Amino acid sequence: MTKTITKGWLNHQILPIMTKSDITDHIPKRLWPHFQEYDPSSLNLEKDAILIIQRTLEFGDWDELRWLFRIYGKARVQTFLSEHGERMLSVVTFNYWRKLLGVNKWRSSPFPTSKGELWDR
Repeated sequence: MTKTITKGWLNHQILPIMTKSDITDHIPKRLWPHFQEYDPSSLNLEKDAILIIQRTLEFGDWDELRWLFRIYGKARVQTFLSEHGERMLSVVTFNYWRKLLGVNKWRSSPFPTSKGELWDR
């Protein structure tokens, strides 16, 4: 049995659940293990937005995704997907979010192999 997700699903399932108390000026502590090469407490939400969006879409749970959409908004995440998504996310994650958010045009990677693959199989 296939479950169909409508475009309005995101607005009804993620966005209305958040309150102003969900907004913080730092990355949620449960995401910190995904920023091992950085000091998460010193990351700037504006300057490091591409990195934060990438790691949260790839590794975040529902609470962290709610936080992400509250901080950056749906339009900013769509822009990330169209400009950086194919190169910075796994194929599965990119296609999931691209389809869910209705991103139909994106900047293709200049590299012939997928992220994480070094050689042709």
